[in-house]
Amino acid sequence: MSYQYTAIGDSLTTGFGALPGNGFVPVYRRMAEGRLRSNVASTNLGVNGLTTSELEHRLRGSSMTREAIRAADIITLSIGGNDLIHAAKAAARQPENLSKELRRSLQECKQNFAAIMSILFQLKAGTRRPYIIRIVGLYNPYPQVVGATEWVRQFNRYASQYSSRVCGFASIYNEFAGNERGLLSIDHLHPNGRGYRVIAEKLDALGYGGLN
Repeated sequence: MSYQYTAIGDSLTTGFGALPGNGFVPVYRRMAEGRLRSNVASTNLGVNGLTTSELEHRLRGSSMTREAIRAADIITLSIGGNDLIHAAKAAARQPENLSKELRRSLQECKQNFAAIMSILFQLKAGTRRPYIIRIVGLYNPYPQVVGATEWVRQFNRYASQYSSRVCGFASIYNEFAGNERGLLSIDHLHPNGRGYRVIAEKLDALGYGGLN
């Protein structure tokens, strides 16, 4: 028995900021092999800078992406961080509109996320093989920006509501909060190797549902 793992999302999925092989996708894949005692082949469809809106479009329009989801036994999703980054940068140009910009961004992000999850479930509908979806929660790369912490917390609360028998939410917020220096790379935005291992461990701790 072998398993197919498809990873979709942004630069966290690509492993940006860490040495090759040290992103959460390859680390989690190796952990999954150990837990499932079987070969796990991975397809990494991460794209640096991807937003929720852009991922939704890919899931609707890219036949390669859709096929990779249909074929997957394990799916991981990391998305939302770039939506926050864009909103924070826009707000920095107009500080008086900070809360308004963050509120608008969060609302759009939630709507896009709901569409993403709906498409994933549609693509997996009717499959006879058991599968699991794992959502990577957000940490706050902008603890110094007023409102960013609440943005991240609200997004995480929303995304965690998708937890079910097949879907799990990996909360990483508390692990990164206050530990940014040790877990983020030199750009202060992306995890380093240690940070990505934390993410992989949280995913692994969610178990493997009906796969084993």
